[in-house]
Amino acid sequence: MAGSVGAAKVTSRPSPKRYSGMDPPLSLARPTVFDLQKTAELEKFLVDMGLYEGEEQSAKREEVLREINRIVKGWVKRLTSQKGFSEHIVEKANAVLFTFGSYRLGVHGPGADIDILCVGPSYVKREDDFFVTLHDILAQMEEVTELQPVPDAHVPVMKFKFHGMAIDLLYASVSLSVIPPDFNISEGSVLSGLDEATVRSLNGCRVADRILQLVPNVEVI
Repeated sequence: MAGSVGAAKVTSRPSPKRYSGMDPPLSLARPTVFDLQKTAELEKFLVDMGLYEGEEQSAKREEVLREINRIVKGWVKRLTSQKGFSEHIVEKANAVLFTFGSYRLGVHGPGADIDILCVGPSYVKREDDFFVTLHDILAQMEEVTELQPVPDAHVPVMKFKFHGMAIDLLYASVSLSVIPPDFNISEGSVLSGLDEATVRSLNGCRVADRILQLVPNVEVI
């Protein structure tokens, strides 16, 4: 009878394998000995040409990040006190730094700048505080040269060199009175109630983190 299954044997089909991304990989084959040899030769060539950053330069980047982190945390605490908040709030006042761009993705070369986002509390504003009081603090430091605020950029940024290291520093004031040390920038609620410039400032870090989450093997890529 048409349409009747009856006692007929049904052959099960394996469910298709799912992959990250829109399309399946072109090949699942492992690298051959020849592939590995050519990879090693290419890496040696890049090192010989000075296209990989050395340990000394990497250590300098990390030290610069630590110093800038210390500066912005102190800046937020001083502002909190100056704005008349209680000692309890001043004690908890905090800012958190995130990197993005080539440095965050691990694909930067020697001399590349560091893209940094500073996330601060709702009462510390970009126009009145970041581009004024923090700018003045940086302008008085011997370590800082070529300080250039660009408040009207599509993504407002403060450009400068710190110990000779090029820095692009962004600021985002989010809807929190206290920024926790473990602030999760990838949460969707982070964007609630923010203006477009702040959303754009946050998106660089959010996109970089999403890319790293989607890549199956970051070291290989």
